[in-house]
Amino acid sequence: MLKPKQTAPTFNTVDQNNNAINSNDYLGKKNIVLYFYPKDDTPGCTIEANQFTALSNDFSQADTLVMGVSKDDAQSHQAFIKKFDLKVELIADTDGKVCADYGVWQEKEKKGVKKMGIVRSTFIIDKQGQLVYAEYGVSAEGHAAKMLDIVQKL
Repeated sequence: MLKPKQTAPTFNTVDQNNNAINSNDYLGKKNIVLYFYPKDDTPGCTIEANQFTALSNDFSQADTLVMGVSKDDAQSHQAFIKKFDLKVELIADTDGKVCADYGVWQEKEKKGVKKMGIVRSTFIIDKQGQLVYAEYGVSAEGHAAKMLDIVQKL
């Protein structure tokens, strides 16, 4: 598991519009809140995305880009954004590399059934590419406001 004060793993993938995203492009420019969620348009994931959206102007004023990551494809992300008018970038990690690099692809148990899946997790990466915050097993409700409080202090 990743911890603060480590260099954040770089990622090179695509966003909801199939545009290339490389984390190194933001070095020296923006902080990044990188949040991992299990699936587009599911209850907890929708709460989290809507709360990040509600605070999007505040994150922007704090020189911070909010990026959600799941294994859904760009088309699914586009539908999710359109349905809820989301104001966050969504990364399509269809091959699971970003999830693996951040240690969020883990065995989960629900109703006695074990399977692999994304553990809801959030990482804050500063402008120098260092992790300043890492949390696994995030609760969706109220999480965006907590992350905003942290980035406003950077």
